[in-house]
Amino acid sequence: MKENKLKKSGIITEALPNTHFRVKLDDGNEVLCHLAGKLRIYRIKVLPGDKVTVEMSPYDDKRGRIVYRGR
Repeated sequence: MKENKLKKSGIITEALPNTHFRVKLDDGNEVLCHLAGKLRIYRIKVLPGDKVTVEMSPYDDKRGRIVYRGR
């Protein structure tokens, strides 16, 4: 059974190589995130300053996965 994922929103502060990004969450934490597969497949452009939704594991609060890009 899949574990429960935490969804948080934030803003991208820095673009790193290999579709990794540094994201500042609304609660003030900064996490390292990678793009989810669907965003990669459909070639959704994600740039610094974009508002995104991050899916995080309850075990590691320093890494996440970008699952949605807002307007």
